Amino acid sequence: MSYLTRRGLAALAIFAGLTAGAPAADKPKEIRIDWATYNPVSLVLKDKGLLEKEFEKDGIAIRWVQTLGSNKALEFLNASSIDFGSTAGSAALVAKINGNPIKSIYVYSRPEWTALVAGKDSKISRIEDLKGKRVAVTRGTDPHIFLVRALQSVGLTEKDITPVLLQHPDGKTALIRGDVDAWAGLDPMMAAAEVEDGAKLFYRNKDANTWGILNVREDFLKEQPEIVARVLKVYEDARKLSLADPDVVKKTFIAVTRLPDAVVDKQLKERTELTHSKIGAPQRDSILAAGLALQQAGVIKADVDVKKVLDDLLYDKVPLTN
Repeated sequence: MSYLTRRGLAALAIFAGLTAGAPAADKPKEIRIDWATYNPVSLVLKDKGLLEKEFEKDGIAIRWVQTLGSNKALEFLNASSIDFGSTAGSAALVAKINGNPIKSIYVYSRPEWTALVAGKDSKISRIEDLKGKRVAVTRGTDPHIFLVRALQSVGLTEKDITPVLLQHPDGKTALIRGDVDAWAGLDPMMAAAEVEDGAKLFYRNKDANTWGILNVREDFLKEQPEIVARVLKVYEDARKLSLADPDVVKKTFIAVTRLPDAVVDKQLKERTELTHSKIGAPQRDSILAAGLALQQAGVIKADVDVKKVLDDLLYDKVPLTN
């Protein structure tokens, strides 16, 4: 037995012990999990049918649900429409503060997936130029939180702009049409606007992009700990496959999005890192910094113990090997 296998079995034993107090539950008839263009690993996972192969012998079906942003993934999780959902770490924290019963259990990417974007001929070149302007944004997502923190950094708030609430693809369309002055963008739509329409990323801050995090419903984790561990093992297989053969990710991504090579390369090669998986100190620190900044900006109430909520959100006990 290899060291890795022994270590995986030990981790699984510890995980089982931590959830031993949970009542026994029948295996689910299906596992409901999201896929998203902001989560390239999920595309490979879905395209290769890896979860279907893992659970075929159990008679458990896999239902895939597309999510267009963290807000939708969190909405589906809160409504128990999906069991696993892809979000930004900061968005998961805000949702947890607002009562969404989730646990963050896995890192699928370290992205620079958001920036503040202006049109090709726009005179906007700095954050301060947004004062009094119409800005497209999707509430409850990393781009929204990025926008709030950017405004805060120059002494502005959302009250100093006119937020135009749109889902990410519609925000991109509104920017290109000139219906808004700026957009809190998200890849791959942001990369497409940049490459195809000459849009300008006038404010970037890689460190203010919080991690790509996979979340699970608390009830599902409590009732199906072994299923959760198996899902993460397969997720980890897909991430390693994506790292070992980037062309697999690119081909799958293009097949789903129909985007040209230049757009896909900008997102995957320039702004996506897939070398992380386990939730640890870097993720904790990044999400905590975002939460405290949002609290200072008045988005999170002053009486909320952000660190305590974060400690409850992050769950790093699920083994990634078995």
